[in-house]
Amino acid sequence: MFEQVFKNIDDTLWKDAGCSTELDYAEQSSWILFLKWLDDYEKDKETKAKLENKIFTPVLDKEYQWSSWAIVKTDDGKVDFNKTKTGRDLKDFVDNNLFSYLSKFRNKAESFDTLEYKIGEIFSELRNKIQDGYTLRGVIDEVDKLEFRSNEQKHELSALYEEKIKNMGNAGRNGGEYYTPRPLIKTIVKIVDPKNGETIYDGAVGSAGFLVEAFDHVKNSKPLTTSELKTLQTKTFYGAEKKTLAYIIGIMNMILHGIESPNIVHKNTLEENILEIQNNQRVNVVLANPPFGGKEQSQIQENFPIKTSETAYLFLQHFIRMLKVGGRCGVVIKNTFLSNTDNASIAIRKQLLEECNLNIILDMPGGTFQGAGVKTVVLFFEKGTPTKNIWYYQLNLNRNLGKTNSLNEMDLKEFIKFSKTRVESENSWNIEIGNINQNTWEISSNNPNKIEEVDTRTPKEIIKEIEELDFKANKALQKIKDLM
Repeated sequence: MFEQVFKNIDDTLWKDAGCSTELDYAEQSSWILFLKWLDDYEKDKETKAKLENKIFTPVLDKEYQWSSWAIVKTDDGKVDFNKTKTGRDLKDFVDNNLFSYLSKFRNKAESFDTLEYKIGEIFSELRNKIQDGYTLRGVIDEVDKLEFRSNEQKHELSALYEEKIKNMGNAGRNGGEYYTPRPLIKTIVKIVDPKNGETIYDGAVGSAGFLVEAFDHVKNSKPLTTSELKTLQTKTFYGAEKKTLAYIIGIMNMILHGIESPNIVHKNTLEENILEIQNNQRVNVVLANPPFGGKEQSQIQENFPIKTSETAYLFLQHFIRMLKVGGRCGVVIKNTFLSNTDNASIAIRKQLLEECNLNIILDMPGGTFQGAGVKTVVLFFEKGTPTKNIWYYQLNLNRNLGKTNSLNEMDLKEFIKFSKTRVESENSWNIEIGNINQNTWEISSNNPNKIEEVDTRTPKEIIKEIEELDFKANKALQKIKDLM
């Protein structure tokens, strides 16, 4: 049932002049989904308060609650069409009253980890793009069919929302920056292996794929006590996201996966001077795919000891600084980082190898990221001891990756297996840091174990095969001409 509702929402938005891409569909459906989730969340809290004989105070004033404007129902549960807004009245209320009211929560919030902060951040920069009030009414009617009450319902909704994010990532333009292939995320999480009680951080949250996968990984690793579950919910996952669209999608994705109050801040991570990061801010685990190819201005670069305009290189410095001693990181970065000869690249590689144990480099094939057009590697490292040996694994697939033939978990099965013992194979090898150039600190490495296919044909055999192919081609062309 929920799958059909999601399809109906997109079909309804498709008809509206204000929504033209998967990015618009995801953004506009997300703020409405959030308000419906908030209504169900508040109902559960109210029910619990009554059972415990406590006073319940809702977050939203009565007139701005879902049941007062989105879908007004009579005592017998039927829709009261006389009180339920639609058309121009609905659009005016949403644009001029609802968003204005909700945006003020940012100033009311006591701290960023409160529900009030999430509400204020989402609605202070987001706007309703749905131009037609009747289209808006249609979307709200569909969203009202969704229930966020049971774990089963949330699980189904999270799977559908993940599919929406995936479609958005495949939509082209800048959609891909919000979507990292889930098989790759799951693999990175398995290798880093975050544990219960550790703090887990992503400074470039996007759609929060790393954090939700880490949540599932820890939650399913062993039976957790009530206290451990509370810690997992409230004091484990942290992150920041600069862009409004990504922020609301990340928040919604975490909520649907069961993290009810995500500790995600809406800010540009790179605006913080990393030398001012305190010990109590440091984390056990960093999991991230920071944006690559971006160019940061000089005022942002001043926050880093190693100056560079490359966004990903600034994030890498930030992640190293954010880790506690013994902390672990799995981060995606362009493969050119391994060999670039500019001063910043060399200095960052030197810092990484001297301050951290870079123990694994996973070399990904082209096409891993739809529409990105770049080759990437995944760096796995632990802070606190210098690197002595790097184990490389080159993911060689017998097919080209694309929208209809994307990366899957089976593709990475051998990598996960071999990573446990760091064995050498046709796809994997080791290098000792003592053997690399200490001036350039270049850590790119060609696979010495890959068996190259050698063409054993003689020149005469090659010429004969070409002649046979030409003969067949000419024969086929002649048949086509005879039919014309």
